Amino acid sequence: MADALDTIPPELTRLMDNVVITIEEDPPEPGLLGLYEGIPLTERGEGYAGVLPDRILIYWREICAICETPEEVVEEVRITVVHEIAHHFGIDDARLHELGWG
Repeated sequence: MADALDTIPPELTRLMDNVVITIEEDPPEPGLLGLYEGIPLTERGEGYAGVLPDRILIYWREICAICETPEEVVEEVRITVVHEIAHHFGIDDARLHELGWG
């Protein structure tokens, strides 16, 4: 998983604010590879202060279940993390699908 996280473009990670990425075993619902929990940057106002970090959760069992090789796992984690980072930036699923990151 660390190999995959190392492939995230630094220009994305530099722009992230108050967010942590964690690896979890199982998702709250089957088939979910990742989840963004928090307040997107586009929705933060002047009153945004002193809050716990947003979280990007990556569910390794679900990812491993759909991948056949370690290389596929790295690629799927990278895609999933970028997808969830996009939510941090306020990009919704419809737009992500248009961009090919669905």
